[in-house]
Amino acid sequence: MQLASRFASNTPILRSEHPLSDAQIRDVAPSIFAEDKHASRSARYSYIETGAVLSELRKQGFEPFMACQTRVRDEGKREHTKHMLRLRHVDQINGAEANEIILLNSHDGSSSYQMLAGMFRFVCNNGLVCGDVLEDIRIPHKGDVINQVVEGAYAVREGFQLVREHRDAMRAVTLSPGEAQVFAQAALSLKYESVATPAPITPAQLLAPRRHEDDRPDLWSAYNRVQENLTQGGLQGRAANGRRHSTRPIHGIAQNVHINRALWMLAEGMKQLKG
Repeated sequence: MQLASRFASNTPILRSEHPLSDAQIRDVAPSIFAEDKHASRSARYSYIETGAVLSELRKQGFEPFMACQTRVRDEGKREHTKHMLRLRHVDQINGAEANEIILLNSHDGSSSYQMLAGMFRFVCNNGLVCGDVLEDIRIPHKGDVINQVVEGAYAVREGFQLVREHRDAMRAVTLSPGEAQVFAQAALSLKYESVATPAPITPAQLLAPRRHEDDRPDLWSAYNRVQENLTQGGLQGRAANGRRHSTRPIHGIAQNVHINRALWMLAEGMKQLKG
């Protein structure tokens, strides 16, 4: 499944080590607190601002740690455009990772409420997306939206045990150097899909650890090394014309989520092959 929305590469994003306040969220994503639906929506469109949904989620122990919204050329849609929150429940934070619920919505008809499972690694400040381990939850703008979203949040939260099981299974898989190379090569193709424009970096660069904690031969460690190097950028290589090239981080939200999900699924595929 693909993310239901498209975000520009210069999307304003705010992530914090502590729960975000409404004022902090409003600075980067005012559409979350839109006072009404966009004028293009019909009377059948049930308007519930994301801010009201967030308020109810907070009562249930879900707190936002990241917020963003897409930039738009039409300023008339700025207050209603697509936006995203990443939330954690108070009992879903542990030592190395925190489970996160990714909530997506808009007030201009371009997106229903969508909920995805994610994970945040504190050691590298990276937000992972848990592939297709849990099915996406989509809620149209009609009926009792708030309660449906809250129920969806609990459904994703309950599924995190399955996510942990998949993570632990990856940790139990040991990769040979050749297998890790194959995994990294497949990961490169996710970002550099064009045959006419070969990747400026090598699989070995994606596998290089940025910290001692990830320098292990298990699949989970290889996945995290590749994920961080691919999405954070900063690797030095050469473009097709021979010029020096430094890879860019993936800022676009849709591309970031797409590649993160695909990487998780690649790791799942490798796990099955090794099983």
